[in-house]
Amino acid sequence: MAGATKHHDYHLVNPSPWPFVGSVSAFILAVGAITWMHNTFAVAPLIFAAGAIGVLYTMAGWWRDVIREAEHGDHTRVVQLHHRYGMILFIASEVMFFVAWFWAYFNVALFPHAPHEFLRTEFIGGVWPPKGIETFDPWHLPLLNTLILLTSGTTVTWAHHALLEGDRESVKKGLWLTIILGAIFTCVQAYEYSHATFAFKGNIYGATFFMATGFHGAHVIIGTIFLIVCLFRVYAGQFTPKQHLGFEFAAWYWHFVDVVWIFLFAAIYVWGYGGPVAGAAGGH
Repeated sequence: MAGATKHHDYHLVNPSPWPFVGSVSAFILAVGAITWMHNTFAVAPLIFAAGAIGVLYTMAGWWRDVIREAEHGDHTRVVQLHHRYGMILFIASEVMFFVAWFWAYFNVALFPHAPHEFLRTEFIGGVWPPKGIETFDPWHLPLLNTLILLTSGTTVTWAHHALLEGDRESVKKGLWLTIILGAIFTCVQAYEYSHATFAFKGNIYGATFFMATGFHGAHVIIGTIFLIVCLFRVYAGQFTPKQHLGFEFAAWYWHFVDVVWIFLFAAIYVWGYGGPVAGAAGGH
């Protein structure tokens, strides 16, 4: 018994199946997605679905185990510090992920007349946005979504400060408002997509627009799920003013989503606005 007593602040995790299950599920997911896009197998959608279910199952199981560790006192001050380092590095990797989409966008937007790389002058028309592309008016739905997302940033901050003060009712209200605003943002973006006059394929503008804003939309959905889990945990009596790492990370992630959207709104919607019909009034 004495030999099993822990004399340090570090948490040595128990053997876990989730890294193996998650990697196999991700591989199946990737194979299903690639074969589905290339129409290689008739059962490709089923392969993709099986991989997606495996990934979701891994996420649920792994996070459940981490929550149990937090509730059983395994997340000491030292462990929490290292978790924070990990979350900072994760968000930094996400920043670089979006840098790639901004890079792709500005690469063609700033030099639409360049004669190299895919014969841009021929396919873009020497202006940005390309001729014939009708872009979204940034001061309608995009502005509305910007206000919605910025407001959600204030409500999640309200919930965080309420948690630090031990006001659990305000935490619930703040989380509910943030989740609702996140869901509204997703619905507005889906409505916007359904009314786009350009497609994902066939033109570089559509490809860069949907890749950048679409991945951001996926992050909003993930962040909303993150906050829903936190809301369930609050109702379950979890989180204290000194032990609420899961909630803190959800708030960090949500603020990251807010900041990325501001850059997307400024660069793609406002700076890239080409008028009612792109090219008619000239491009950038």
